[in-house]
Amino acid sequence: MDDDASAHRGCIIRERLLETGVPQMERPALSPDLNPIENLWDQPSRRVEARISVPQNLNDLRAALQEEWDAVPQQTMSRLVNRMRRRSEAVIFICV
Repeated sequence: MDDDASAHRGCIIRERLLETGVPQMERPALSPDLNPIENLWDQPSRRVEARISVPQNLNDLRAALQEEWDAVPQQTMSRLVNRMRRRSEAVIFICV
């Protein structure tokens, strides 16, 4: 199952999935994301990208991401988890 992201829809990926016999699940368009870590991970990565001095190597990138991850407020994480009921209900509604 993928989220219809372009990275999951490339020719090479589709060919490889067919070759290996990996079944594809159909998902409704614009279905809610049920993985809160995706939304959470987006925040530190965007803040690193917005920095004036961008990381110059893998160690710099790792340190910058760790710094931004540590700066994510607990309230942000709690808010994402608390939204899971609404997201789950939306998916159940779409699939029924």
